[in-house]
Formats: sequence, C-alpha cells, structure tokens
Amino acid sequence: MPSDRGAAAQRDAGLRRVSRLTRWLLAGALALTAGFSAIAARSFSGTSGSQSASHSGSTTTTDDGSGQSSHSSSSDSGSSDSGSTFQSPSSSPSSGSGPGSVTSADRTRLGPACLAVAAEVAEIDRACSRFREDSELTMVNDAGGRSVVVGDVLFEALEVALRAARLTDGDVDPTVGQAIRLLGYDRDFAAVPATGGPLLQVAAVPGWRQVRLDRRRRVRVPAGVRLDLGATAKALAADRAAVRAHRAAGCGVLVSLGGDLATAGEPPAGGWSVRVADRHDAGPEAPGETVRVHDGALATSSTTARRWRRGDQQLHHLVDPATGRPARVVWRTVSVAAATCVDANTAATAAIIRGERAPGWLDALGLPTRLVRPDGQVLRVGGWPVPEETAAA
Repeated sequence: MPSDRGAAAQRDAGLRRVSRLTRWLLAGALALTAGFSAIAARSFSGTSGSQSASHSGSTTTTDDGSGQSSHSSSSDSGSSDSGSTFQSPSSSPSSGSGPGSVTSADRTRLGPACLAVAAEVAEIDRACSRFREDSELTMVNDAGGRSVVVGDVLFEALEVALRAARLTDGDVDPTVGQAIRLLGYDRDFAAVPATGGPLLQVAAVPGWRQVRLDRRRRVRVPAGVRLDLGATAKALAADRAAVRAHRAAGCGVLVSLGGDLATAGEPPAGGWSVRVADRHDAGPEAPGETVRVHDGALATSSTTARRWRRGDQQLHHLVDPATGRPARVVWRTVSVAAATCVDANTAATAAIIRGERAPGWLDALGLPTRLVRPDGQVLRVGGWPVPEETAAA
C-alpha cells in the first residue's frame, strides 16, 4: 500500500470533496453532506429517545449486521406534507433476506416509485448477488482466472467497489469473498448455522488490485479469488433506486434498503425524519436519535445483529482485509451522512475496520458521523448534531 503523504492525500481527496461541495447548502446552492448536519441540528425536539408528532415520513435506518440490512419505517398520514411509505418484503440486493421501503412526498405517486425501486433492486440482485448461482458476479467468481464480459450494472458495481477500496486504502476491499465464506457466511444469512465447530482456517485477502477491468466491460480476477460486493452494492442500489423512483414518481422520494438510505427530489416540508438506531427491528421508541435529512444519503454499518459462533469465537460479517477475520469490535454501530449512499456506506464500513483511528479520519473529511461503542457510549464527529437533551446534560 502507498505510504507517502502525497498518496495519502490523494486517497482521501474523493471523500473530502463531498464535504467541501456540500457547504454550498448554506448559500442555497447545493444540499449534500454539510447541509445534513446543519439542518439536522435544528430538527431535534430536545430528546434523543422519542420523535415529535409532527415528524413526517419517519424512517428507522439500521444495519442488521450482514452487509444486507433490514429496515422498518412509518409515516404520519395525518399531515398534509407527510410522506407515504411502502415496505417491500423482497430481498435486498446481493444479500440474504430483508425488507426495503419507499417513501414518497406525494402519497398519490407511491405506486410508480415502488415499481421503479423494485425493478432496480432486481437488476442489482441479478448482477451482484454472491448467493445466486445465475448472477453475473458468480460467473466472474467461477471463471477460474479467465476474462468475463459483464453487463453495465455489474461493471458499474465493480467500479464503485474499487473506488471504495482506493478511498479507504484497502480497508473496504471486494476481494474478501473467500475469507467470509471460510468464516461460515457462505449462504443466505437465514440459513447460516448459529453455532458450529471451531474455526480451523482463515483466508488471506488477495487485495483489490488483483481485480482487472477494461473499457470493453471485461472483468478478470485470479483463480481462487472471490469477490463480495456486500460493502457497496446495496448502497449503490439505494442511490440508483432513489434516482429512478424520483423520475417515475415526479416527486421527492426516500429509499431505504436496510441500513442504506438515499433521497432524490424535493423532500416533504421539514425534510425526511430518520430514526437512527442499532437494530433492524427497532421501533420509533428504541434507543437512538432522530435526525432530518433534506438531501443526500445516510448509511449505518453494525457488528451487532448478524453474528454467529464457531467454537468459542463470536463472529460477524465485517472482515478486516489485513487479517481475513472479523474486525475487532471497537464500534458496534457507525452511521454516516454523505452526498451519496455509496460514500456514506463506504465511510461507515471503513470506520468499523479502522476502529480507534476512525473518528479522526471521518472528522478530517467533514463527514457527519455517529459512532456507538459496545457499551452504548456515543461519539459524534464531523458535524453530526448533538441532541438537545444530551447537550444540556
């Protein structure tokens, strides 16, 4: 890995640009990451454990710990500017099971928005799922080192995954596929045994530079290298689905695929009210914080909900590429706001991997972030708003 200061500056430039551009919001030019922190700070009712009755289109966003998250949401149908929400029971892209949801600013346009999201999720799943024998990703993984021509969707997903690896200096690496299989996560998580014999082997992570793409959409990975796009494909699906739903519905939309949330178009008056919690099945009264999102995206990565045991070891799905093992649990949950869901989830996943180094990195990038330690202690950096109740304590 490059270690000189010039290379380090270049690696962080992409995420830092997100922060610089978004400061234009205060001048009315653009609403992205910095706008999230400024708006959200004004939206708190003064308690971290409850929502105001006026919150509209309220959404709970969490990561269920699989890299493919579940999601729960509700909307205030009594308000004329509230969003309407549809929850889909369909699987998340490249994942095990887990519902997603679509919320529209105009309740009469929810149908077209839902159809658009369902179509996008299906396309991503066909291209990027590591659990489907007929997916394009499986075809690449099983090619034995040969070049494979892939479609536009998988090619974009691979470009996104490699960009995430570059921006995080390899902490978010798509070549962890074999490592996570050996840890026991080799099928839809619902079918993964909760317990098993001792872990006898771990796999070295080959590294993202082993992946070769060219302009003719050909992909090649060395024989034995298996790609897993769980850290980025679902976030990409949320970004693409939000744009597609906005075009179909002609109004503002919020799309949530578990812990990955993206918006497009004009939000309801006051913005989208989002409940940030630790569990995929968390309700509006669960411990957490409520923020308002006017634009951009929010993603949460977690080590808590999707766990399994092998021998006396407690395992989770977020693999540290340096060891081939689950990352040491410094943070049980990390939530990040950014211009795109891909950037938010990339940063949140990297934060889990980086552990104690994460807060300084995220703060330097200006990405609003909420980090929760295993004991529940909360650290906010990058402009993530402090609830009034906490600030007054």
